[in-house]
Amino acid sequence: MSRDHQTIVVAGAGSIGCHAGACLALAGRDVTLLARPRVADAVRAGGLRVSDIDGFDRLLADDAIAVTVDASVLTDADVVLVAVKSGDTAAMAELVARHAPESAVVVSLQNGIDNAAKLRAALGRRRVIAGMVPFNVVQSAEGELPLHVHRASAGTVLIEAGDESLRKLLDVAGFAVAAHADMPGVQWGKLLMNLNNALVALSGLPLAAQLADVRWRRILADQIDEALAAMKANGIAPAKVTTVPPALLPTVLRLPDWLFLRMAKRMLAIDPMARSSMWEDLERRRKTEIDALQGVILGLARKAGTPAALTECIVALVREAEARGKGSPRLKPEQVA
Repeated sequence: MSRDHQTIVVAGAGSIGCHAGACLALAGRDVTLLARPRVADAVRAGGLRVSDIDGFDRLLADDAIAVTVDASVLTDADVVLVAVKSGDTAAMAELVARHAPESAVVVSLQNGIDNAAKLRAALGRRRVIAGMVPFNVVQSAEGELPLHVHRASAGTVLIEAGDESLRKLLDVAGFAVAAHADMPGVQWGKLLMNLNNALVALSGLPLAAQLADVRWRRILADQIDEALAAMKANGIAPAKVTTVPPALLPTVLRLPDWLFLRMAKRMLAIDPMARSSMWEDLERRRKTEIDALQGVILGLARKAGTPAALTECIVALVREAEARGKGSPRLKPEQVA
């Protein structure tokens, strides 16, 4: 079968999954969204609107993209795009193992370091490809129709090199995909940037406004310093995933606002209202991915005996906000630092 005519199931169609699925469907790919009831009901009721920071804006009618809550849809999948949060990886792996054919190729489009490894351990002979999504996707408020997913920043999705036909299948307008030879390094590099997710969640600020404030950037820089020390002590080399090499990120982040705003224009090419997925999790009273982000750094630091007091503090603050169940605590920089 030609790769262009293969069936794609997006397993875990939240913000990233809906964006990927919508772009693939608009490009003529055979796509089904496997989603939670809230998302499935919204798409059936009003379709799916997809837009991005570059001006792309399309509406898929309710009959233009398939959506279901029934995991048996995986039975016919040639390609499975896993887009669930890290905490749901094991549960989704169980569904894929139960329903998907052994010939299915599984692509992890998740934050964190070890999701592809978890999928490989659970899925036997099925081929698992690690991927990395560099951009932020914002979802419309609950109850708003049509369901709207907006890519609020730029970037190219990266997947493991070695399957050019798969890359071409997934590489469509609005969802550019490229191959990379060092996906472990890419994932560690992305983790450094994802350390900011918690700061957006704790502050409640839009991402662009938060990054424009040197007080918040210093906290991010201090976190990255702790992460780089822990990675180095454990023999881990993060790859460059932005225009700035990982080792220079703290220095650039600590620049005065006027200089940072001039030098980091690409980093700040973000929709003014974009926030992080962790902020969205707090607002929707869901468990966050803090354990898969800062929690991983804490594990490395404890193993190597490197300092990580700030990272530990941020983990505690996010867990406290989760427990309170009242959304973002809207902290000031001095309350975190």
